[in-house]
Amino acid sequence: MANDKKTKRPQQVYTLLVQVGRSEGDGLPKKATGGALMCYASGVDEAEAVRETVAILKQAELAPLDVTGYGTLEERLEEGHDISDEERNLMQRALDENSVIVAQMTPFYD
Repeated sequence: MANDKKTKRPQQVYTLLVQVGRSEGDGLPKKATGGALMCYASGVDEAEAVRETVAILKQAELAPLDVTGYGTLEERLEEGHDISDEERNLMQRALDENSVIVAQMTPFYD
């Protein structure tokens, strides 16, 4: 029974939309009030992918406020999402590197 807990679960890539506020040194344009980042993050489950993404964004001096998960590639395809080759390549890179890829950053203005 103890060996069951040691079974390694495979990494998957999750699509996450992260809203960020302002913080010193965040790299956002001066007049921006915050922003949104589209990220692809690897993890054994979505919760791990979210934790890793938030930790990395904080290290980059960003201020994560909210994370919305859109699921794995398979889940998104089942929901009818149109996923480009470029997006698939970024997802594969996140999986290969066991990392978080920030695919797009959109600043918000009042």
